Amino acid sequence: MMNVTEALNARYSTRAFLPNPVEKGKLTAILEAAVRTPSWGNTQPWEVFVATGDTLAKIRKGYQEKYANKATAAPETPRPTEWSEAAKKRMQQLHPDMARDCGDAVEQFGLLNQTMFHAPAVLYICMDKILSEWSLYDIGAYSQSLMLAAIEQGLSTIPAITLVLYPDVLRRELKIPDSLKITIGIAIGYADKENKINNFTSGRNSLSETVRFLD
Repeated sequence: MMNVTEALNARYSTRAFLPNPVEKGKLTAILEAAVRTPSWGNTQPWEVFVATGDTLAKIRKGYQEKYANKATAAPETPRPTEWSEAAKKRMQQLHPDMARDCGDAVEQFGLLNQTMFHAPAVLYICMDKILSEWSLYDIGAYSQSLMLAAIEQGLSTIPAITLVLYPDVLRRELKIPDSLKITIGIAIGYADKENKINNFTSGRNSLSETVRFLD
């Protein structure tokens, strides 16, 4: 069985999925495993809406209409007002690194983002709007738990802001109440291993760049 370090190394952001539906039993097992995630005061702030089948098709259609009309992202979509210089440098290196690993397949990047990576399922993670930013930390930990549990089930994932660009569409199709904040979407399914876009796994900085040991 894969250990934790092996699972962390195996996880990568899959950008092209096969159309094969994900078995409900596997999704249930992943969600049951992820509830072991720690949270402040055991508040467990996550509320998950699982979009598959016809529901996801309606969401995808709604997004395509938004793209066709050049709709801007909703104001509630979380975006920083500015990026740090270190973050900018890493983001600027993303496309060249993808081109190096994926060749011409990198040209699919924008379209795959707009088509939800052809994923057969998306997990939309929400939390009550009255909660603080601390609960967003809990949501992040929960998201990682989901993605690691998915590996055990032979599934691949990608968390992406493009999945939550149009919350009005999501609220309409998933019946998400206004009291909940839509934090992130995680596409999940079986990776299309024939698509070279999935050859890319982003590098990581050395510990010396991000960690300080103080004796």
